[in-house]
Amino acid sequence: MTRSSSNWFVRARLKTRQLQLLAAMEEEGNVRRAADVLGMTQPAASRLLKELEDMLGVSLFDRTPHGMHATLYGEVMIRHARMVLSNLSHAHDEISALRAGLTGQVRIGVIAAAAASMVPQAIASVKQRFPQLQIWVQVETSDVMLPRVAEGELDIMIGRVLERQDQFKTAVHYEPLADEPLCVVARPGHPLENETGLTLRGVVNASWVLHPPGSVLRHRFDLMFSQIGLNPPQNVVNTNNFLAISSLLLQSDMLAVLPDEVARQYQHYGVMKQIPLDLPYRMDTFGIITRQSHLLSPAASVVLKALRSAAADVYGAAFAPAVAR
Repeated sequence: MTRSSSNWFVRARLKTRQLQLLAAMEEEGNVRRAADVLGMTQPAASRLLKELEDMLGVSLFDRTPHGMHATLYGEVMIRHARMVLSNLSHAHDEISALRAGLTGQVRIGVIAAAAASMVPQAIASVKQRFPQLQIWVQVETSDVMLPRVAEGELDIMIGRVLERQDQFKTAVHYEPLADEPLCVVARPGHPLENETGLTLRGVVNASWVLHPPGSVLRHRFDLMFSQIGLNPPQNVVNTNNFLAISSLLLQSDMLAVLPDEVARQYQHYGVMKQIPLDLPYRMDTFGIITRQSHLLSPAASVVLKALRSAAADVYGAAFAPAVAR
C-alpha cells in the first residue's frame, strides 16, 4: 500500500462524527434514530453519510422499506470505525488514569476454565507489584469475546478462535495454552456420588443443567450421546451462568457438565462433587488472544507477561509466545 493511499482519510478530512454515525446506524437501523442518538438533525446525519460514501466511492448502506442495512463495504467500515473509536476511548482512559496518578487500565476477556485459577493467579501477581493498575475482567464465551478483541474493546482474551469465526482470524494473534477436560458434577451427597461403573447410557434420562444449545460445550455434550446411538438428554435446564448452575445443583438431584478446572474449584469449597463418569470428549485447546499488529499499552504488556507466567505454572509447561494460530 502506498503512503498516499494509506493517508486517504487525511486528504478526505474524515470526521470522528462520521465514524460515530456508522456505529450508531448499525445499532439503530436508520438515519433518523442514529441522528437522535448523536444529538444531530437527520439532514446533518444524511449529509455526513453521503460525504463518506462519496469519498470512498461505494455505497455503505442499502436503503429498504424496513430500514438501512450495511453493504459488504459498510460492514468493513463499521468494523474499522468501531476499532478507531475504541482506541480513542482507551487513549482517553489511559491519559485520565495517568493524570490521576494511576498506571493504566487493562480489559481482559476470559473463558470459565481460565477464570478458575490461571487468571486470578496472574492478576494477584500484577496487583502485588502495581496496586493502582485497574483491571477489568469479563467472563464470557469465546464467540462473544473474539469480536471484542478484534475491535479493540478487550486488550487480551483467554479463549478460542472458533471455526465459524473465520472473519476474525487474521485480526488476532493466538498463543495456545491447554485443552479443557470435561467432567460431570452434582451436589454433595448426590445418589450417584459414589456409584461405580457409570456410563452415558445410565445417565441419559437424568435431569441436567447444561450450557445452551449452540455453545461449544453443549455441542460436545450432545455429540457424546449421538456417537453411541442415543438422543441427548431431554430433561434439561439451559444456562451458562455458574451461579445459577451451582444453585440448581444444590437444590436438586440434577447433573451438570463443567470444565474440569472449574469443577475442582467448586469441589474444593464443598459446593459440588465430581461424579465418577469418564467422558470421551474434551474441549478444544484455548489460548491467549491479542489483536494482530497492535501495540499493547504498557499496562496491558505487564498483564500479558503475568498471564504467560501463570499459564506456565498452572498448565505445567512454558509455551512459545511466537506460536501462531
